[in-house]
Amino acid sequence: MKLATFRTAEGTRIGLADGEELRDVSAILVDVLGGLPDMERLIRHADTLLPVLRQESGEIVDASKVEWLPPVPRPGKICGIAMNNSASNERKISAPDHPAFFLKPASCMVGHGQAIRVRPYYGSVHPEPELAVVIGTAMRDVDAVSALEHVFGYTIFNDVTGNGMRAEDLFRYRAVYRGSDGELEYREQHLSYAGRYKGSDTFGALGPWLVTRDEVPDPDNLAVECTVAGEVIARDSTRYYNYKVCELLSFISQFHTLEPGDIVSCGTAFKPEPGRKSIHHANFQEVPGPVSISIEQLGTLSNPVVIEQRQIGNWRLASSA
Repeated sequence: MKLATFRTAEGTRIGLADGEELRDVSAILVDVLGGLPDMERLIRHADTLLPVLRQESGEIVDASKVEWLPPVPRPGKICGIAMNNSASNERKISAPDHPAFFLKPASCMVGHGQAIRVRPYYGSVHPEPELAVVIGTAMRDVDAVSALEHVFGYTIFNDVTGNGMRAEDLFRYRAVYRGSDGELEYREQHLSYAGRYKGSDTFGALGPWLVTRDEVPDPDNLAVECTVAGEVIARDSTRYYNYKVCELLSFISQFHTLEPGDIVSCGTAFKPEPGRKSIHHANFQEVPGPVSISIEQLGTLSNPVVIEQRQIGNWRLASSA
């Protein structure tokens, strides 16, 4: 089943794909729930609601005239997996022997067809095509063998990344640790925090569809393609991830409780098409959109790119000197 969240003159609606048609199933959900539906509520009541939606049809709407929203508009958290593509392994000077992840705010999200907005002071900004997992039931300390049982479905995520801001926010410093002898040790480290370069507004495009788990039997073998301005910049597969989806979910659950509606974005599929530019050449400051990501069985997420001609505001107080 392919689900969506969209907006019309009547407000925010829940949609269902019926072949090539989009059906508004909001009224059906209201009848069952006794209140206004949203995707998180649907996910939490999936055992009751999905069988109903399989029996009911809903009203056909013109998909070209709706405003597509992220399928899960306000997830509790978005966990992004770092450096998970095996193509990046040869560039690692050192790396942990486990998945590394960061958090993106829900405020960074936009839906299919909505603009990714970039400002000149961001510096270089590029797309990152990724498979995203939407959690269906809460999971904490879950073993990998049963982790997929907690998945509601899958969707497409563009983990937009500001390399320029990452470089600006780089710290090179001496971290302090206590050694085995009890004495303090100073170790040189390089850190760049993800708040700006991963979490700026519109840096998380999601959708258009949320495809239920039963329709994606093997999330670890899905073809991925990314184009910018019609040019293929990546053609890859989720089979090249270092860690399988179940391993990622299990690992995160050892530290964070994953709750219904949470999103785990599994890492960038970025192998370039032979003889073509890579995602790292697709700097939105220089290369116009739109940017499109297609993942096998999930559809295509496409977004225009808008350069906002705005300089950074006066965030410092005036000098008292």
